[in-house]
Amino acid sequence: MTSSCLLLYALRYWKIISFKHVESKEESISRNPATLVSLETLVHTLPLAFSYLLYMVVSMESVRGISVPMYTTLRRTTIAFTMVMEYIFVGQKHSLSVVCTVAIIILGALVAGARDLSYDSYSYAVVFISNICTAVYLASVARVGKSSGLNSFGLMWCNGLLCGPILLCWTFIRGDLELTMNFPYLLFPGFQVVMLLSCILAFLLNYSVFLNTTLNSALTQTICGNLKDLFTIGIGWLLFGGLPFDSLNVVGQSLGFLGSCLYAYCKLRGM
Repeated sequence: MTSSCLLLYALRYWKIISFKHVESKEESISRNPATLVSLETLVHTLPLAFSYLLYMVVSMESVRGISVPMYTTLRRTTIAFTMVMEYIFVGQKHSLSVVCTVAIIILGALVAGARDLSYDSYSYAVVFISNICTAVYLASVARVGKSSGLNSFGLMWCNGLLCGPILLCWTFIRGDLELTMNFPYLLFPGFQVVMLLSCILAFLLNYSVFLNTTLNSALTQTICGNLKDLFTIGIGWLLFGGLPFDSLNVVGQSLGFLGSCLYAYCKLRGM
């Protein structure tokens, strides 16, 4: 979060980017971090920051105590929650063709995880809570982005200013900050390079999520997120091998990919 804010400030300082779709003259020449966005705008983005913190904390917890195939299966139901949250937050209604493509994706997820139906009530509950938090977070990005006048960079800036101090306090209380400072390779050049690249990737990932959600919709972002599973499995198989062949998993993944392609077709056709 710190590196993201520093990078955003540097780009804004050099006037490479702006934080709003339309900036006033005073805002465009301001170089004071405290006045790059107004206090009113910062307060307006509080729901986004709160939903982001919930999304982060619950998502970290949701990966524990459940197998990867079942986790992937349950996480894909986020699409259904996203449709509901879009309707509640921004009144977005989807056509029957879009609903059918979503149903195909969810069916594919169920087929892919059919051989791994080990039930753990706590793990299942946490994953579904994570799905709800993800849906609320993406719907908040879409809603705040439209109502605040901020572009993707501005949303990231406000989110970083609000969440950064809270996360710093959280890592201090949990003892993670102390563990980090005592990490034996903390000052090694190799580790610093990897850490820098990780921060850059995180920045690009967050920007892509904000940009896609504000330009398209929360549902589109969720479906694009599901497409990564196909690339993850393919690249993992090519690089690491040892992935056992499972016909149901292949069929399920294919259905999910088909549903995503049909969704893209429906959006391109304006259906």
